[in-house]
Amino acid sequence: MVLVVKAALEVARMHGSGPMPRWFWVTCGVSATFAGVVWLLKSATGPAAAMGGLVCLHVLLRQQFGGSWKETAMPSLITLFVLTFAATRFGRSRKESVGLAEGRRGRRAAQVLANLGVAGMLAAGGSYRPGTAGSFVSSAMLGSCVAALAEATADTVSSEMGQVLGGKTLLITTGRVVPAGTDGGISVAGTLCGVLAAAMVVAVSPFAEQPWSAGGIFIAACAGLMFDSLLGATFERRGWLGNDLVNFGSTVLAAIVAWGLAAL
Repeated sequence: MVLVVKAALEVARMHGSGPMPRWFWVTCGVSATFAGVVWLLKSATGPAAAMGGLVCLHVLLRQQFGGSWKETAMPSLITLFVLTFAATRFGRSRKESVGLAEGRRGRRAAQVLANLGVAGMLAAGGSYRPGTAGSFVSSAMLGSCVAALAEATADTVSSEMGQVLGGKTLLITTGRVVPAGTDGGISVAGTLCGVLAAAMVVAVSPFAEQPWSAGGIFIAACAGLMFDSLLGATFERRGWLGNDLVNFGSTVLAAIVAWGLAAL
C-alpha cells in the first residue's frame, strides 16, 4: 500500500507540472510487460508479479529528474531478475529431492516485497538539482536502492547455488557443520556466488564508472548478505522472525550502510 500511495503521489506531482511526458507512458508499458514476463515464466504468482511491476514503475520514475532509463536502477533490476531466475532453476531436481526447491508457481507477493520493497521506496526519491543538498539525497537514495537490489540478488543466488554446488555448510555464528538450507548456514561456494552476483548488479548500475561509489555500494550489499545469515542463525532459528522479515531487514541494512558510506 505504501508503494502504491508513493507512486500515486509521484504521478500526481508530475501531472501538476504539465502534460505527462512520452517516457512516462513508455514506462507504464515497460512495467506492465515486466510483470507479465515474470508471471509467464512462473517466477512469481500473479499478485507477486504485479508487485514486481510496481517496483519497476518506481525505478523508472526516476527519469523525471532527467536522463535515460540507463541512469536509473533498471539495469540492476533486470540483472537481479535474470540471476535469481537462473539460480532458482539451476539444479532444481536436486533441490526438489531434498525439499528445498521454490514452489512451482514462483514467489509470493510477500516474498517479492520483502526483497524489493526497500529498493522500490528509494528508487525515485530526492529532488535532483546539481550542486545542491537535493543532489546528494537523490544520488544517495539511488545508491541505497542499488545496494538493496544487490543484497537481495546475493541472498537468493548464494542460497540457491550453495544448495546445489555442495561443500560444507557452516552455521555463521558457531562454525558448526549443518545441513544445506539451514537458516544461518553458509558455504564457500554459495557465498562466492552471492558476492559475484552482487558485484554484477552494481557493475550495471549508474555508479559503474565511479569506483568509490560502486565500491561502497558493493560493501553495503555484502554487509547485508552477512546480516541476513546472522539473523537466520539467531532470530529466525528461534522462530522470532520469519524469512520474509529477515530478507527485508537485510535489504534495509544494506541501504543504510550504502547511505552512510556515500556521506563519507
